[in-house]
Amino acid sequence: MAISINEISSGIGLMVDGNIFVVEDYSHVKPGKGSAFVRVRMRNMKTQQVLERTFKTSERLEDLPLEERKLQSLYRSGDDYHFMDLTSYEEKIVPVSMMGDGVRFLQENLEVVGTVYNENILKVHLPTFIITEIVQSDPGLKGDSSKSSTKAATIDTGATVQVPLFINVGDKIKVDTRSGTYIERVKQ
Repeated sequence: MAISINEISSGIGLMVDGNIFVVEDYSHVKPGKGSAFVRVRMRNMKTQQVLERTFKTSERLEDLPLEERKLQSLYRSGDDYHFMDLTSYEEKIVPVSMMGDGVRFLQENLEVVGTVYNENILKVHLPTFIITEIVQSDPGLKGDSSKSSTKAATIDTGATVQVPLFINVGDKIKVDTRSGTYIERVKQ
């Protein structure tokens, strides 16, 4: 469906040059001389590349009906991840290449949000924080403050996170999936 550039808003999907983009930011500019235009910042759903384009107000763009669905992580098979769509209970397959860097924090049975177009998952968004268990870590020595106050620990997804010295194997911690940083120890 074609829309006028004046109908653009943040979060909508657009087809530009054969690629699917999501509008992140836009601004209408009306210069003193000449015609008005709209400056749009959008993200490519496949490559995650940010593109800034300027459109004249007379241009029409193809609007794509993107929707967000709750998905549940099931398992990994080769280079694909399998999810269950929690609205239709259908199994969806997503290639590892579309998962991005957050894939290292993907736990089994974790509920995530998927951006969907034409029943195809374009992007998987992990929750901002996950609760995970430490499966491997060196013991922290009491009174050891000569080095940094953190140590490397492996969590149940296989990712390595820097944690304080007092964290031990078996402890549950809260991790920020955007940056991969330790937030706090969680009481069990």
